[in-house]
Amino acid sequence: MNNIITVKPSGRLFWQDKEYRCSVGKNGVTKEKQEGDGKTPVGCFSIRRIFYRSDRISKPESAFLIKELSPNDGWCDDPNDSNYNKYVKLPYSSSHENLWREDNLYDIIVILGYNDDPPVPGKGSAIFMHLARPDYSPTAGCIALSLPDLLKLLKGFDVDSKVCVLDAE
Repeated sequence: MNNIITVKPSGRLFWQDKEYRCSVGKNGVTKEKQEGDGKTPVGCFSIRRIFYRSDRISKPESAFLIKELSPNDGWCDDPNDSNYNKYVKLPYSSSHENLWREDNLYDIIVILGYNDDPPVPGKGSAIFMHLARPDYSPTAGCIALSLPDLLKLLKGFDVDSKVCVLDAE
């Protein structure tokens, strides 16, 4: 089985001889990711965990353990906090991202293993695969796909799957 998912800076994702449209960071891709730079990090990343909004969609099929999101789920993006680039429970006193969003972008969140073993303060946090806006507008650094495409990918991913973001073409 082909376990490598390739993401090109042009907004194309390739897996198992198929091509999918996706979005990447509004400022492109980079080998030197910094917190808040609006860029998607270059490299190959394991899939760490998956969250979904059970109030909006059915539980996706996947080989991974999938956790239901709740309104008090967050992700710390404060480089000065000991929980930087980690899942946190809200309310949380340091800067964080709320994973329970009003829009549908985080109805599915695939947590990628970027800057997490261990996290280096300031090197970027909350790098996810999630749902794209209808116009596929750029992200803050994540990779975004349509709901049908992300569901199809999740169904085929296994524990050895890696998401590889290529450098600028």
